[in-house]
Amino acid sequence: MKLRIALGQMEIIPGRPDLNARTMLEMIGQARAKGAHMVIFPEMSIPGYLLGDTWEQRAFLRDCEEYGREIVNASDNLTVLFGNVGIDWERKGDDGRVRKYNAFFVARDGKLLGGDNFPYPFRIKTLQPNYREFDDDRHFYSLRKLAQELEKIPEDLLTPVYLPVDGKQVGLGCFLCEDGWAEDYFTKPITAIHEKGGVSLFINISCSPFTLGKNSKRNRVFSKHARETGVPLIYVNNVGVQNNGKTIYTFDGSSTVYNKNGEVIYYSHPAFRQSLDIIELDLASGGENFSPLEVPEDHAIGFIHQALCYGIQKFTAAIGMKKVVIGISGGIDSAVSAALYAKAMGPENLLLVNMPSRYNSQTTRNLARQLAQNLNCSYTVLPIQDAVDFTVKQIESTPVINPVTGVQFHLKISPFMAENIQARDRSARVLAAVAAAFGGGFTCNANKAETTVGYSTLYGDQAGFLAAIADLWKHQVYALARYLNEEVYRLEVIPQGIIDIVPSAELSFDQAVDEGKGDPIAYPYHDYLFRSFVQWWDKATPEDILHWYAEGVLEEKLGCAPGLVKELFPTPREFIADLERWWNLYNGIGVAKRIQAPPILAVSRRAFGFDHREAQNGVYYTRRYRELKDKLLGYIIGTDRNIFCHQK
Repeated sequence: MKLRIALGQMEIIPGRPDLNARTMLEMIGQARAKGAHMVIFPEMSIPGYLLGDTWEQRAFLRDCEEYGREIVNASDNLTVLFGNVGIDWERKGDDGRVRKYNAFFVARDGKLLGGDNFPYPFRIKTLQPNYREFDDDRHFYSLRKLAQELEKIPEDLLTPVYLPVDGKQVGLGCFLCEDGWAEDYFTKPITAIHEKGGVSLFINISCSPFTLGKNSKRNRVFSKHARETGVPLIYVNNVGVQNNGKTIYTFDGSSTVYNKNGEVIYYSHPAFRQSLDIIELDLASGGENFSPLEVPEDHAIGFIHQALCYGIQKFTAAIGMKKVVIGISGGIDSAVSAALYAKAMGPENLLLVNMPSRYNSQTTRNLARQLAQNLNCSYTVLPIQDAVDFTVKQIESTPVINPVTGVQFHLKISPFMAENIQARDRSARVLAAVAAAFGGGFTCNANKAETTVGYSTLYGDQAGFLAAIADLWKHQVYALARYLNEEVYRLEVIPQGIIDIVPSAELSFDQAVDEGKGDPIAYPYHDYLFRSFVQWWDKATPEDILHWYAEGVLEEKLGCAPGLVKELFPTPREFIADLERWWNLYNGIGVAKRIQAPPILAVSRRAFGFDHREAQNGVYYTRRYRELKDKLLGYIIGTDRNIFCHQK
């Protein structure tokens, strides 16, 4: 038996069931015209997924239900599979509101299928993720909870949907997103459905955000499912952008079909593209009527470029922003931001602004101008030194008076305070005003290393409407600069001098780039140290770092260059001082700054914002860390034995 199946890899507009239903109806018409037997849409294809507490609006839920009925009514002579919120108006969820399910609907000839062997005429999500950006249990009732309520086990409810095709019953194993990632769960939905028998095709509908390397892992996991069950499997994902306020996620699509041997026989490419592709799947052979395909690994910098450009395009369009102002310093971060925005929005919609003070070298000023010329962007120079001097003079010369006692004193601006005044003058005064005059917003150009430890100024360089590269470590920013030159523009739009120059904020003479003076962050080491704090699944702490340092395996664990730690920190005392400096900032003022930072465009496994949830709890060191520290500062590591030896 061969089924012509249309994969409806649609762009989902979060919170707009009207627009999403329109897209689905258009695709249904196209699928019918192409002779498809079946069309499959992603998870939550009608409402969108990351909606915050919009899920608490009963009027919105009614709209989703009504648009869902339109899709069901459009299923004449065609099987339509789609995701929507399933609502039981007679029952309540754990929050006391009307009960909602993350549901998988199968419609045919104006009717819903699947109610013959399940409590509802739809399937519901079994495994609800509550990690990273996901918060499903806040809004949705899971199949595991429903089973408990019905005094059953989840496996009792995990049943196929039987579809009549040419007088025969075709069993569909319908499961949603996380149900396919069951390795760490006790309940295994695919196994349970398969054990019921008669399953000819597994279908996973997902609303799965882009993460670097995610698709490679998903191919391994889903290939294993198809191979172990001996049943072909179809994965349909959406494209577009969705957010939870503090973090912006892109959705890459990458819908994929696996044969019964777990081999990929179709995948949607390029990524981030709405499409309706038809595949004629031979169920009798388990999809062996197609030759297996080689799927490229998605770890390369090119995937980051795709996600960032797509995210910038879609997010600015969603918020109605057509023009952007970028402060460019002649440094690498602002240069990469400018090149990305120019490609995503067009150089005619950008205004690049250089804002030098007395500390900015002629070298970086020239590089900033050259960048604007290479990108063909509008450009202006607005010096800030006079305004900074005026601010300092005004504060220091104006008395502070106690109106009761008449006692007065004068404030004093330290060099460090003056550095922050420069940063705030550039953003809060100049860029904000220029953006308003230009009719747009201004960007935040911070990278992830800076964001981790708060190496930025509140209301200064941490301000902006979007932090497009704040999920990139510094080495990734450099890699992206080279990729933009070599693969995207195919010419040197980012001057080599910007790539070569020492990274520096140029806020004092101590950061003079022409003298090789730059940031206090040693990126080749600190990128990897900070990544262990933030991005690892089991996050590292100073206890782990100090233990690996004592064992001589720190560079191997972190992934940085061998010998680097000894080069940077000749003694344990220097190493510990550096570790505590950044740990204190990461858990201290860095948290306060991140809470007030712009939304970040996510590409990694753990982006700041709602993906990395944190509280202002202050700094803590474990007992084991304090013991290791005392030992290291009183002892040295033996060179030929992995033990502590007393220092004479």
